[in-house]
Amino acid sequence: MAKNQGIIVTPDGFTAFFSEAVQTAFAKRGFSTFPSAQTYLVKLLEYYVPTANFFDEVDEQGRRTRSTLAEAFLKAVNQEPQARNEQLKRLADRALYITGFFGDSLQRKLVDIDYYCEMGVTAYSVLADSQKEDMAAKVYREYSSRFLNFSEVLTTISAQARLQNEANILRLYETYAKTGSDLAREQLLERGLIAVPLSDLKKPTKQ
Repeated sequence: MAKNQGIIVTPDGFTAFFSEAVQTAFAKRGFSTFPSAQTYLVKLLEYYVPTANFFDEVDEQGRRTRSTLAEAFLKAVNQEPQARNEQLKRLADRALYITGFFGDSLQRKLVDIDYYCEMGVTAYSVLADSQKEDMAAKVYREYSSRFLNFSEVLTTISAQARLQNEANILRLYETYAKTGSDLAREQLLERGLIAVPLSDLKKPTKQ
């Protein structure tokens, strides 16, 4: 379970939330796929709720680190089949999540979004070819062939989340300005925002 603003969110709550978000994003993009592939995207979003899942190694100082996708791919292909598939799945999912949620920032880096797309497509393709189960192979092949479409679905979800967050922040400011709520002030500070003195918020504007 995870806590958010003092509310306990269960895994079932995450599933329901992400299922609705994915369905809404698919509709907005005019994009459709088969049920197992859509469920896979919901599970991917659930997996990255704990930020620790972004990292795959721990250095000598005990700090979490993350290998590059190319490094992860080379490590994976030299493993036994089960370990290889697990590592390739993590690699492909990470590439998809990053392109969907952080694509804009990648445009400003030396390693751009094309690199992540290429690595994700390749990893999903290798996974598809190595599956004994037909449905698993079908899901991975779908993600390999339509990687950008799924990335755009995640980008749509990310954009909606940002809009909701901005709206929540605005409501917090309004609550603090009207009531002087200590809780609203604390929540603003938790978000890295400086809550100005209540007296300043209530000063009349000069004409």
